[in-house]
Amino acid sequence: MRSAKIIIAGGFGVGKTTFVGAVSEITPLTTEAMMTIASLGVDDPVYVPAKTTTTVAMDFGRITISADLILYLFGTPGQARFWFMWDELVRGALGAVVLVDTRRVEDAFAAIDFFENRNLPYLVGVNCFDGARRYDASEIRQALAIPGHVPLELCDARDRESAKHLLIVMSRHALALLRTQREQARVG
Repeated sequence: MRSAKIIIAGGFGVGKTTFVGAVSEITPLTTEAMMTIASLGVDDPVYVPAKTTTTVAMDFGRITISADLILYLFGTPGQARFWFMWDELVRGALGAVVLVDTRRVEDAFAAIDFFENRNLPYLVGVNCFDGARRYDASEIRQALAIPGHVPLELCDARDRESAKHLLIVMSRHALALLRTQREQARVG
């Protein structure tokens, strides 16, 4: 039996827990806690006013790809005060999906920088929230300064097929980069 690990990351309230729950074949393990007065002025729920809980450690889900391959999903907490856990969560990961809310693109910079600084393959998944303005992919890529080789996909974190699509694109992207690195090491 082999396994692979993909990280689901992004800012506060961008849909990480929802994404893991939509695609996991098991009831996801979540570490959701009620938001308290301590989060006032720290977590900005203006675009997610119905949000009453937040992830304080991680989300965990699983997908059986085949009889001998399992994919583990780890959703990160979105707030800066919990980022100390990210180094442990990403250890051994194949890659990451960075979810973005176009109403708050600036919340994605920290996650993108984190994965770029660690040379971990990632893709950007633009979670298309109901009522949010739609942008062309090139506008989003430019606003986030995403390199051309990094996949950028529109998605709905609530939809199983949409989440599966992102995981497939992420896996293919990571495997292609791995093949390229191996070929360069052989030649060089």
